[in-house]
Amino acid sequence: QVQLVESGGGLVQAGGSLRLSCAASGRPFSNLCRAWYRQAPGKEREFVAAISWSGGVTDYEDSVKGRFTISRDNAKNSVYLQMNSLTREDTAVYYCGADENMAVLYAKQCAYWGRGTQVTVSS
Repeated sequence: QVQLVESGGGLVQAGGSLRLSCAASGRPFSNLCRAWYRQAPGKEREFVAAISWSGGVTDYEDSVKGRFTISRDNAKNSVYLQMNSLTREDTAVYYCGADENMAVLYAKQCAYWGRGTQVTVSS
């Protein structure tokens, strides 16, 4: 059974940092593109960041550029999201996704999804 499990969420003050992790199991994920998404209460799920299977290509949603960094460790089947300079607008449930096609990640139609981890930023 293929699983993506997010961790690292929590409560942090504005201006602080968190590092999210997404561990994959059930099949090798080294050849899959990976992405992070978030969904705030009352809003649609939105794309946050993506990384190619090799790690050579990354992309970010405009509001997180310069603050968030996506990375991956294929030996550990894991992807990470380092989040710095957090603001209240970053409060959301963060999900990781995976798919063979990076274009699919932008369409939020991943073949594999995690269940999410809550990030709450207080003022």
